[in-house]
Amino acid sequence: MYIPFEQLPAHSRVWIYQAERILTEKEIEIVKQRLTRFCEGWNTHGNGMPTSFDIFEQQILVLAVDESGLGASGCSIDSSVKVLKELESMLGVNLTDQGKVSVRNSSGDLKVFPALGLKSKVQAGELTLEQEVINPLIRTKADLHQLWQPVRNSWLNKYFPN
Repeated sequence: MYIPFEQLPAHSRVWIYQAERILTEKEIEIVKQRLTRFCEGWNTHGNGMPTSFDIFEQQILVLAVDESGLGASGCSIDSSVKVLKELESMLGVNLTDQGKVSVRNSSGDLKVFPALGLKSKVQAGELTLEQEVINPLIRTKADLHQLWQPVRNSWLNKYFPN
């Protein structure tokens, strides 16, 4: 069952999906309509779960489930990925490929890099220690306040000379 994102408890499980580009207002409306419909019927083993979503920076989708009553099953998670794949096809964006890294600079500009080739981005100066990267350890809604972490404190630090 869909509930507004801000009403989900802090312990709700989250999944983060990144589009490689900013979504237009029209595309965001399509995403909102489709995900609201999906969340209204999202269930595990036939039982509805309190679910929601949010869109950050016109590019980052967060799906959330309150698992305190029932945990999301493999089949229910698969159904969410299926909906995201449908959105990918409709909008011509990549959401489900986990082989990308979102980086934000001090002015708030967001770039998405393929995970392969990050070392060359560092060498070319496109990726710096002053930027922020999405924290891959985010698992709950409460963790979202740490969605962004400095590159210098992230796993990307290994690509920089000491």
